[in-house]
Amino acid sequence: MTTTGHLDEALQRLHTYGPERLGRLINHAPMVVEALVARGRAESVHRWIDRYAPKLEEPPARVEAVTADNWRRALGEPRRVMDWTDHFGREIGAHPWRDVLARWWPRLLPGLFGGSTHPVIRTGHAVRTLLAEDPTAPRLAELAHALGYWAARHRPVGTLAPLPGAAGASAALDAVPPLVAPEGAFAARTGLLTGLPVWPESVTGPDEARLRLAELVRAATHRYATHGHGEETMLVHAATAPAAVLRTLPALPRALWVPSLRAAWTASAAVTAMYAPRSPVVYAPPGALDPDEVFARALAHGDEHVLKLADTALGVGDAAALVSVRRAVELSEPLF
Repeated sequence: MTTTGHLDEALQRLHTYGPERLGRLINHAPMVVEALVARGRAESVHRWIDRYAPKLEEPPARVEAVTADNWRRALGEPRRVMDWTDHFGREIGAHPWRDVLARWWPRLLPGLFGGSTHPVIRTGHAVRTLLAEDPTAPRLAELAHALGYWAARHRPVGTLAPLPGAAGASAALDAVPPLVAPEGAFAARTGLLTGLPVWPESVTGPDEARLRLAELVRAATHRYATHGHGEETMLVHAATAPAAVLRTLPALPRALWVPSLRAAWTASAAVTAMYAPRSPVVYAPPGALDPDEVFARALAHGDEHVLKLADTALGVGDAAALVSVRRAVELSEPLF
């Protein structure tokens, strides 16, 4: 089978499930299968789904159609997720997908924190595959599912006090103050945030925004090796959320690149504040690291967050990023 066939069949299979289970846990499968195909592992897609599918649930029931008149009331309503998915399916059926994305991106961007940032991550995976090849019906449907999930889980962060930052992304992440006595899941911790460092202050142009966003993805990916023990799963999102925004930029109008950088920084810094440990550790895996071997280890491990971090690390493309994947393999509970 062709790569297109593997991915399209997988997406059609996964679109029979809902985006969550137990009302709060995320269906990562559409993101993982796209990453597997993008990294040359299309032959592993269905085997991975077979192992993961018992975790999934059927989609929730529809409530009421989302329309041009009522969409603001439906924004941020998790029970309306299939209503939203249907809405974006109609939008993408009637208009070019880039136009739909450009219209809705600024509306959804303030709510990037909803669903623990997974909706924007799913959107980034969907956009990458649409940019890579001619759109197919399952890939366009996946974008509708991703945007629908984002709209349903839309959750703006509150007003945050600007704190002193730093010149570079790595130093700025180091300057993020950890929450005092954090408790609860992602949504509860988000409500405890009061301030984050300002970074980057002076960016006004789209090209610099793209470079700074790539810098943030690299810094957050590297940082996982020394800080991932604070929360091995959630701290992955400090890298994968801005990576999703970065891979979406080419499909967006350039005027949206600077606000996209700001939102990605807030997401990465917020996750860092909510879950980072008080102290880093020194981590140096033995031996040289080969990208193919590192991704193969992540696939053998099977955990969805490990695989998505591996995908992001291969995009960063340096040895320090591969070290973080090895660390994630050691810290995380395997699927297989």
